[in-house]
Amino acid sequence: MFAEAQEARIGAGAAADRVGVTRLLLTNFRNYRETRIDIDTVPVVLAGPNGAGKTNLLEAISFLAPGRGLRAAKLTDIDHRPSPEQTEPTGGWAVSAIVATRRGNLRIGTGRDAALGERRLVRIDGEPARSQAALGERLSVLWLTPAMDRLFTEGPAGRRRFLDRLVLGLDPAHGSRVAAYEQTLRERSRLLRDGLGNPSWLTALEDVMAEQGVAVAAGRREAVHRLEQACAEADGPFPRARLMLAGTVENWLETMPALAAEARFAALLAASRQSEEHADGAVLGPHRSDLQVSLAKTGIAAERASTGEQKALLISILLAHARLQREVRGEPPLLLLDEVAAHLDASRRAALFDAILQLDSQAWLTGTDEAVFAPLRAGSQFLSVRDGSLLAAT
Repeated sequence: MFAEAQEARIGAGAAADRVGVTRLLLTNFRNYRETRIDIDTVPVVLAGPNGAGKTNLLEAISFLAPGRGLRAAKLTDIDHRPSPEQTEPTGGWAVSAIVATRRGNLRIGTGRDAALGERRLVRIDGEPARSQAALGERLSVLWLTPAMDRLFTEGPAGRRRFLDRLVLGLDPAHGSRVAAYEQTLRERSRLLRDGLGNPSWLTALEDVMAEQGVAVAAGRREAVHRLEQACAEADGPFPRARLMLAGTVENWLETMPALAAEARFAALLAASRQSEEHADGAVLGPHRSDLQVSLAKTGIAAERASTGEQKALLISILLAHARLQREVRGEPPLLLLDEVAAHLDASRRAALFDAILQLDSQAWLTGTDEAVFAPLRAGSQFLSVRDGSLLAAT
């Protein structure tokens, strides 16, 4: 599949006009025992029946970014199992890729070593990465999955994760700040719950929580502000989204500088220790914040819109963010769009496909009906997925 052209690209290591995966190797990943794909950087359509492994391929690519992938699965659950009866992991999995970027080719290897349990290993250009955060500095990956169709109607945790993925695309350091805040939050909660926290140690933890929490809130506020502008400038058949970040710390930052917000946050954490001994985490902080979305034209909250409008809103936000990231970072993200054509009429499908072709970035799209993606035929690559194997579609 496009192998000869890609060998020249891979060997040269030159900067690419389009961002995209040019080689992908999977080992013991879900239903893929050993798979290699050599492709071009134009969009990729994966067509095949349900259960064939289309989403598994997208999940593998999502591990080229920091985090737990588009399913947020346990790493041991990803191990290849030759038969349904085999419940024990087979000993780890690996994903290796060469990605063409505007700064040259990027070689990424990641996976699970059975001896290390739930720890994910990362190598970039042949060298061990200091952390997963290094992936976000080099590449951004965004996705939409059918599970996200309920993003606006379920609790705020999913919307925070979605927002943090968007912020990470604009500010690669955001992930490290979120991780530091959440780790300190868990440690403080454990000490309070077990009655083990001495005041000095709790004060030290709360100072870190305040510093990192205000930084997380500030990063989200800045990203939402810029994304709101990008959404307002969009045109076409997708509805414009209005975005608002709701949260106590975020509200403070509207009226006071960051250092004052840190001091106030730390003081409130110290004052609430006794009342939070049996609480599920601190009662306030960016872990309680929420992304509120509405239709800009009507003001109707996203959760009250139809299923089709909710899907269109998500796509509208994702495309606006991709354009914004191209402006901020100099290149757009990889897009993973699982069953994206569902709930879209023909005009919106055509608009989505046209936007994808104009992004200068590779998008991976899945569906059971190859004919739905016919407008992409001239400028994309079509692969047929059957039982964990791949063939070039005819």
